Amino acid sequence: MPVTSTPFPILSQFLCQVEKLTGVPPQPLDAPGSAMLDGEPPKELPKGVVIGPDGKPCRTCTSSAAWKQMLKQKQPSSTKPSSSPTFPPTATATGVAAATASTINTFDRADCPPDVEQLGRSSWTLLHSITATYPRNPPVSLQQETRAFVTAFSKLYPCWTCAEDFQAWLKDDRNAPKVSSREEFGRWMCEAHNAVNVKLGKERFDCDRWEERWRTGWKDGRCD
Repeated sequence: MPVTSTPFPILSQFLCQVEKLTGVPPQPLDAPGSAMLDGEPPKELPKGVVIGPDGKPCRTCTSSAAWKQMLKQKQPSSTKPSSSPTFPPTATATGVAAATASTINTFDRADCPPDVEQLGRSSWTLLHSITATYPRNPPVSLQQETRAFVTAFSKLYPCWTCAEDFQAWLKDDRNAPKVSSREEFGRWMCEAHNAVNVKLGKERFDCDRWEERWRTGWKDGRCD
């Protein structure tokens, strides 16, 4: 039944007056939003922006370049020049533009949340450094704790898509953490890193040199 066709004459008269004054027929409470009425689909996110489990863009899953592009899309689009006089921008408009520009540049600061690349570099530095200081002959109890740590790390990693990839890689028995010695653990971590490198199209690292890279420093003395 149309909204204006109601069993209450007074209400019908009121709704008719509303339509006459506004030019818009009364809408039911569950009428679609204006965006849907206009037939305008939501803006597509730039390539590389990852959506998190909460349905929102995941900052730690997205590169800084893709994130900046997404923020630029949110900036007010410039209007075409007209013959009307121009006036200085309002304080509000200036403030919004400044805030947006500040947000876009946050990835250039060291005290802002990391993007997926910064997170990855920092995480691999931590993991390789752990293997570099791992005991040569760890007790069984530490080996068990280390395996548990690797499993927990794969579940707690902030980039959820990266975490799921690592968990899937670990499920292969051939990729189970090898932690019986420093050499074994360091080489295993290097191979885990290489698995990610291959997926990202990067070069594999020579795991025969993992200790030189992460523990003793290069033999040419560049780290001395």
